[in-house]
Amino acid sequence: MIKLKIKTGDIVRVIAGDHKGEEGKVVKVDREKNKAIVEGVNMVSKHTKPSAKSPQGGIVKKEAPIQISNISLIDPKTKEATRTGVRVEGDKKVRFSKKSNQVL
Repeated sequence: MIKLKIKTGDIVRVIAGDHKGEEGKVVKVDREKNKAIVEGVNMVSKHTKPSAKSPQGGIVKKEAPIQISNISLIDPKTKEATRTGVRVEGDKKVRFSKKSNQVL
């Protein structure tokens, strides 16, 4: 598995593809496939058959995974896309923004 710089709960911006410029919160990260599901981004229509869980069936809108390389973390201070770094503060490893040098 690959080490990723984006975690669940981060606010990210899409930097490439059909949804470029959209922002959202990371709901789930799939490290095996190198993809993330971002809230409100890359919505797809899924047709579901009636079942015990959903007796009505029909068309359900849901988020599809997006490639990690197409999203960038948002710096909370400057509200811009930023790269991240890791440094040791005391005895803990922390992520920090390369733009504002602020701990994330």
